[in-house]
Amino acid sequence: MLIGELAERTGASARALRHYEDRGLLVPARDVNGYRVYAESDILRVAQIKAMIAAGLGTDTIRRYIDCARTGDQGVSLEMCPDLRAELDALATRLDAQQNAIRKTRERLCVLTSDH
Repeated sequence: MLIGELAERTGASARALRHYEDRGLLVPARDVNGYRVYAESDILRVAQIKAMIAAGLGTDTIRRYIDCARTGDQGVSLEMCPDLRAELDALATRLDAQQNAIRKTRERLCVLTSDH
């Protein structure tokens, strides 16, 4: 299938699909005219990429661990290994710190806007 059909079937834009290719996440074949040709299995791969991005993983991390992605009845999950676990724990720690910073900023905003 060509890029437009893959985009339609996955809900990813053609631009996003080209970005995934640039980052080494998708590797389409090329036809004699140079057009990208995607396999049916790329539909699943795009779903896995989108799920991992939505979970806060960057494309470098996704490239390293895309082969750990599994898709089942419950959606996309990751088969854990020690390196992946460490990266996910580090991401969770960063998210906790960001959430704490936001909470403190909201508290300071409330102090500024409350009647004294």
